[in-house]
Amino acid sequence: MNILILGSGGREHAFALKLAESNKVNKLFVAPGNAGTTQIATNITIDPTNFKAVKETVLENKINMVVVGPEAPLVNGVHDFFLADDDLKNISVIGPKKDGALLEGSKDFSKIFMEKHNIPTARYQSFTKENLAAGFAFLETLTAPYVLKADGLAAGKGVLILDSLAEAKKELEEMLTNQKFGEASSTVVIEEFLDGIELSVFVLTDGKSYKILPSAKDYKRIGEGDEGLNTGGMGAISPVPFASDEFLKKVEERIVIPTVNGLQKDGIDYRGFIFIGLMNVAGNPQVIEYNVRMGDPETEAVLPRIESDLFDLFEGVANQTLHEKSFSITPKTATTVMLVSGGYPEAYEKNKEISGIENIENSIVFHAGTKLENGKVFTNGGRVMAITSFGDTIEEALKLSYSSIDKISFDKMNYRKDIGFDLI
Repeated sequence: MNILILGSGGREHAFALKLAESNKVNKLFVAPGNAGTTQIATNITIDPTNFKAVKETVLENKINMVVVGPEAPLVNGVHDFFLADDDLKNISVIGPKKDGALLEGSKDFSKIFMEKHNIPTARYQSFTKENLAAGFAFLETLTAPYVLKADGLAAGKGVLILDSLAEAKKELEEMLTNQKFGEASSTVVIEEFLDGIELSVFVLTDGKSYKILPSAKDYKRIGEGDEGLNTGGMGAISPVPFASDEFLKKVEERIVIPTVNGLQKDGIDYRGFIFIGLMNVAGNPQVIEYNVRMGDPETEAVLPRIESDLFDLFEGVANQTLHEKSFSITPKTATTVMLVSGGYPEAYEKNKEISGIENIENSIVFHAGTKLENGKVFTNGGRVMAITSFGDTIEEALKLSYSSIDKISFDKMNYRKDIGFDLI
């Protein structure tokens, strides 16, 4: 089988490393990929949302399966594009069609879906600029902090959590009337704040059956102690110690099963990952959001813990035989620490040479924002690489990750030194 992975981050490098282990995989391609994926696959420099270029790549390289990493191609309908094309319709796509991708593409759609299928989530209402006054009135019924979510995709920046009612009203007006997040905030979801501990649960489904992958917790803020600006993610831990068997049973019964069944009832043929962002509120799970792909950097902590053949699971998704597949997970803990460019998540410089990667022995290096030029690796993004290590405890795994990081350097390199601080 020849496989094409769409995307360029640490998540896609993790997919490539895992799929390269399978004896069923013949050739592996990543579009556009990074300096890490060049070592195990062929990089193809195309935009994953340029479906014409994707088609050419697929036909040229006799691709049998496409694994979609990021959300944008899914929300834009890459799976539907394949099904509608006679040359592509028999090629498997791992990732939902456009109707299923609305779970992430529209916060309003996902809240309506949860309400319809009795999936526990925060109380909410949605507003447009035409009913701004009603939005102000709804805010007045809530207590601080106030949560405002842009309905559409906003590159992870469309959620605001505000402590003051006046500020919440001002930001609501900015989002709706001044398009603070462009078209993404033409509708805004206002929801009640959930107080608890956050975690992510990942589900792989073929539309009928499902497998629950390991849980993870990621760290979004740039600063230690979860301070400062939101980022794409500064690190992750898997499994999550407080996600006991009893808690995960509640997640399965109250959230996973109603989600998979709800998609079926609504006539949505969903084949791919469902990332469920959860809040543990006094021992009970509530859904914060759905994503329709694996998270990043959680993927770099979750996938290495899967001991079995990932391609075998993907084959089950494509053929709707996932119920026949089994998979095993290591009991060890995986810790992932992200190295980022100085200045990130605001302005940062690229093209900084990275040294020391070849000295890493006890960790896995997942490339993200990197590129290869004349045999040297350079930075090419805000989040540069993720360092993942295993241990019997979080402390043991983190010690390995941080000792590996000491061997890597590039100009203005930054990382959080307290990943997992709240779990130890």
